[in-house]
Amino acid sequence: MQHGCVVQGCPSGTSDFQALFRFPRDPNRSQKWVEQCQRPDLKDKPAQQLFRYYRLCGKHFEASAFNTDAPGSVLKPDAIPSVFDVPAQPQTGKAATNDDETERRGRKRFKKAPAEPVTETAPAVPEEDDEKTYLKTLFEVLVLLGEQSIPPSAPSNGNNDDSKMCNFQALLEYRLRWGDEVLKKKIDPAKQNSLLQKMDALFAVCEQYVRSKVIEEVKQNGFFSLLTDEPLKISGEWCLPVFLRYVDQSKNRQERFVGFLPFEGNADDLPEKLLEEMNEQWGLDMSQCRAQAHSCSGTHSRKIKAFASKLVEKYPKAVLTFRSAHPLNLSLANSMSVSGVQLVLSTFKKIEAFFSQSPLLQVEFEHAISIFYPDREDKAEELKKICQTRWTQRNDGFEVALEVIEALLLCVDSVHDNEEMRWNDQVTHSALEISKAITDFEFIIALIVLKNIMALIQAFGKNLQGKAADIHAAAASLNAVLLSLKEVQDNIDVYCDFFYDDAVNLATAMEIPVKVPRSFLRKCREEAGTVQTDVYYKERLCVPAVHHVVGEMNDLFCQNHRRALGCLSLIPDIIEANKSGQPDEENLQLFNDDIPNAGSLSAELKCWWVKWGKKAKGETFPSSLHDTLQLADVKFFPNVFTALRLIGILPTLPMEDGADVAFKRFQMYTENMADSAASKSLALLNVNYNVGFDLDSLVEIYQKMYPERTEV
Repeated sequence: MQHGCVVQGCPSGTSDFQALFRFPRDPNRSQKWVEQCQRPDLKDKPAQQLFRYYRLCGKHFEASAFNTDAPGSVLKPDAIPSVFDVPAQPQTGKAATNDDETERRGRKRFKKAPAEPVTETAPAVPEEDDEKTYLKTLFEVLVLLGEQSIPPSAPSNGNNDDSKMCNFQALLEYRLRWGDEVLKKKIDPAKQNSLLQKMDALFAVCEQYVRSKVIEEVKQNGFFSLLTDEPLKISGEWCLPVFLRYVDQSKNRQERFVGFLPFEGNADDLPEKLLEEMNEQWGLDMSQCRAQAHSCSGTHSRKIKAFASKLVEKYPKAVLTFRSAHPLNLSLANSMSVSGVQLVLSTFKKIEAFFSQSPLLQVEFEHAISIFYPDREDKAEELKKICQTRWTQRNDGFEVALEVIEALLLCVDSVHDNEEMRWNDQVTHSALEISKAITDFEFIIALIVLKNIMALIQAFGKNLQGKAADIHAAAASLNAVLLSLKEVQDNIDVYCDFFYDDAVNLATAMEIPVKVPRSFLRKCREEAGTVQTDVYYKERLCVPAVHHVVGEMNDLFCQNHRRALGCLSLIPDIIEANKSGQPDEENLQLFNDDIPNAGSLSAELKCWWVKWGKKAKGETFPSSLHDTLQLADVKFFPNVFTALRLIGILPTLPMEDGADVAFKRFQMYTENMADSAASKSLALLNVNYNVGFDLDSLVEIYQKMYPERTEV
């Protein structure tokens, strides 16, 4: 089933939206369309099959081919496509692959003379057997479900529970009612259970097909980076979502979702299993991996760290980095297995979900902020604007939380009291849960510890999510950030006392009792009476949190990662801004094994610096990695070009708008899909909706994987 135009290279249906037209039923006219499209692979397909599964967009027809008397876009009965873009013959060698400008110049527009109109006759009898046609129909329905993120096995709407059918069956019945003769032959209403069993096999084929397409695309483009997200529990099993980032042949950065890895087992054996599956089952060449980044909470952090270490051990060039999709402060906090920190993070999620229920709750919150800032209207307005966004996800989220915590408590307590009966039970219950959390002293002191530690890296983390010049400046300031953290670590006793005193003062103002967590008292009844509160929080919160942040910063920003970030100095605007600077050859030597000619690197860099060292009046230089990669003459600097591609796959660098569509669709899927209906295969189909499904290929894969399943 084609979701875009059948013409090779035509963007219709993906980046360009055009009306799509079915192939004619008439065999003679259908063959004319095939000849005009220059698709030899379609010549042997029957007209009926072309009519059902293939489309041609309106841009390939002359204006005279459309019926102007009919509403909308309607082709005349004798319309023949005649307008096409014909690409120049591909060149051999590396330069031809990367020279898009030459390819564009090689294109020419021409019009083919329309064939003589023919009278449409009765449709031809399909040549393929019923089994293949039947399988294509099943795949077509499953792909539709995947694209629309509709769970196949969710019950349909119906009053009679005994007659409920899954969405997959419902769509097949719809096609039966519209006269699908092959389905009538193949589906036995008495064997619905066997059809559902077959659905699992069909999904497995779809999953293998999508993954192979994505990985094949990655292989064609060489180097890539591996990114994982928070493990999910699907169908009772923990799964690790995997993404790949690479630079494609058009010199655009891409990020694709490639599926889930099983995340069950102990931390010692699991890393080897994960690498084995990616290498052998997925066919991913891990020797081409040049970077890795992981997002994980404290409960799974040990397994993830073991996996990252094993990956670096086997593939030393796969440098561990930070992932730009999440603020640095939240990434560091999420990976802490400290109860107080996890309490803060879980409460942040409740707060965000609470205010998303109704805009009236936001109004109530803003009113509470005004009460606590009566003499500072400017500050109150600033906080109100911040709190209208997803402030718990901000780089300064812990600082904002401390500024509004008293107003937040007033708001949720007012909602819970519900004196005017404005809120339903769900809202008041959520308000009570938040009130209990933020009036726990463990929450207060953990929030203060996080705020003070993250203040040392706040500017650094913000710059990492900025423009290329900001990231370059952040890399230059990294040593100062690490020294500040080390100073806190070396004087941890003094800082712990400072954090504790601040927490006690805030708790007193909010009338919160200062005490050890109840969970600790239950576990250690004998020790509880002898434990001092300040000592407890020093040993179990402050010290572990500081040590964790220092260790993570050193791991995530190791020497090779810093050198890679330093290579952003290749961007022309940064070169021009640092006129006195010299070519940064030392950092670029990180890529000596990957660049085409390391011996000519020094001379090439000098030429590159001379080219961009002086800007004429009114002239603008590329200021981003994307714009630099798109330069037409970058091909004359092969070492620089390869280094730019390697920098482009760094997970640290934010993606351009639209390039991170896979991650955004994955987030939408996980947020909107109920746990009971979640499916690994469905998620892969939904996120990779534009992969371009070929039903013939799906049937071929199915028959190879399940040769014994020829009937329902």
